Amino acid sequence: MTAQEAVAKARECLRTITPLEGDCGLTCSAACCRSVEGEETGMLLFPGEEELYAQRNGWKILPAQNGKVVVCPGRCVREERPLSCRFFPLLPVVRDGTVRAAMDQRARVVCPLFDDGVRGLSEAFRESVRKAGRILMEAEETAKTLEEMTRQQDELKALRKAFGA
Repeated sequence: MTAQEAVAKARECLRTITPLEGDCGLTCSAACCRSVEGEETGMLLFPGEEELYAQRNGWKILPAQNGKVVVCPGRCVREERPLSCRFFPLLPVVRDGTVRAAMDQRARVVCPLFDDGVRGLSEAFRESVRKAGRILMEAEETAKTLEEMTRQQDELKALRKAFGA
């Protein structure tokens, strides 16, 4: 499977499903959709997603340490969101060849759902994140991206533990 095919199938898994039974953005005024004042923040693009946003009005693609990020115009249709947004506040992580849904450590500072943990989110959403992760593992490029994201999550968790945060 190519990266583009894997991304298309993974995106479809999360096309309409949300972390809660309703619009979770109503709990925090869509905090994850707003850039921090003075800086543009975005979501990591998976291999094969860049071309979906390259010519889209109001969307910007910026270089990042491990690839590219997309900065949205602030509000969008759920079906247009990149995979990283669709997963949020979860992330499919890969350990010992198994994909599981874990809280994205970067969500801690912006998402009020973080404190409730994985079990505070809809089971259908959790399963869709796991399924999308398994699909992404079928293509070499997207598998490498997930493995790198898992490594970064482990690093963030270790840093927080070391500093008591």
